[in-house]
Amino acid sequence: MANTRKSSILVLNGPNLNMLGRREPDVYGTISLDEVEKMTRAHAASLGLKVDFRQSNHEGQLVDWIQAAGDHDAIIINAAGLTHTSIAIFDALKFAGLPVIEVHLSNIYRREAFRQNSYISRIAHGVICCFGATGYRLAVDAVADILASS
Repeated sequence: MANTRKSSILVLNGPNLNMLGRREPDVYGTISLDEVEKMTRAHAASLGLKVDFRQSNHEGQLVDWIQAAGDHDAIIINAAGLTHTSIAIFDALKFAGLPVIEVHLSNIYRREAFRQNSYISRIAHGVICCFGATGYRLAVDAVADILASS
């Protein structure tokens, strides 16, 4: 019997992303994280993919979720400020062994110098930045392509 399980994407969001739509809308846009989640789920469903969408302000929680990601086929992560500081998230993603797409709402390369370093980029299959919430849809497309070719 053929495997009919839908491929699943773990979408992780780091600190302060729960404030989307209210925090620095000139940088991050006016869309809320709930709206980003709905958009991401709908787009993934249109491609036959499931989404497990989560947010935490705590680095350890993100690491725990990555370590338990074995039921998923890929990870999309916007680690927010932890992108630039978390070797623990880097190590967890490396250990998970899943395709990783890194997402940023803003163009991190046009911002402060400290935001231009990403530990996650060193393990990611690709990085999408500066497209706002559309970056999540682009990340789902990238995951769909990666899974189709594996």
